[in-house]
Amino acid sequence: MKLYYDLHLHSCLSPCGDNEMTPFNLVNTMKVFGYDLIALTDHNSCRNCRAAMQAGKAAGITVVPGMELCTSEEIHVVCLFPDADSAEAFSALVRDNIPPVNNRPEIFGEQLVMDDADTVLDNEPLLLNTASYFSIDEVPALVAQYGGACFPAHIDRHSYSILSALGDFSEDLPVAAFELTMQADEAHYRDTYPALKDKLLLRDSDAHYLENILLPSQTINLTENTPQALIERLRQGI
Repeated sequence: MKLYYDLHLHSCLSPCGDNEMTPFNLVNTMKVFGYDLIALTDHNSCRNCRAAMQAGKAAGITVVPGMELCTSEEIHVVCLFPDADSAEAFSALVRDNIPPVNNRPEIFGEQLVMDDADTVLDNEPLLLNTASYFSIDEVPALVAQYGGACFPAHIDRHSYSILSALGDFSEDLPVAAFELTMQADEAHYRDTYPALKDKLLLRDSDAHYLENILLPSQTINLTENTPQALIERLRQGI
């Protein structure tokens, strides 16, 4: 089936995310816009994923639990999981492997953990937009241990991307998908980087504010509209 997707979205848990980007607001805005499948991918944490999945179940939209992990090289990688338990277990691992720096909300913004009715449950004290201790080479296998799949984010950006950090792609990196921004020329990247030849290239909004959410334009073919079917597709490539 062909599904409208956005697999890179932030909530009010991300320090750079707007406080109005609550699980309920995000999920229901995406539903109204006409999306079939979305993923919540806050920086270095999955603590709002369960609430978003519950809101998605009520709204009739599939929500995939995930995270935008920052590697030790400062490369952003979108990591997606089949269920909330797996995502939260991975999130706990990452929390133990980022610098123990406290957030300063007056500088970086609040990091709000909410339930599916947008009741504030916690204000995450650990700063989430730091680089983890995991290298890009470690991440795919680590995510797979939790039943998930991952892809390097916004590879055409001049910061926090695999190209800005390393200058090229390793043929040995065991991922089958990469993400481009909406503005990128897909043909240019496929022609310039042979390693992308057989890879699935995705485009997502990376929305941090409700006004950043885009009308649906990108589709993906899955056997069914579930997190597990998406993960299986991300492991296949083209």
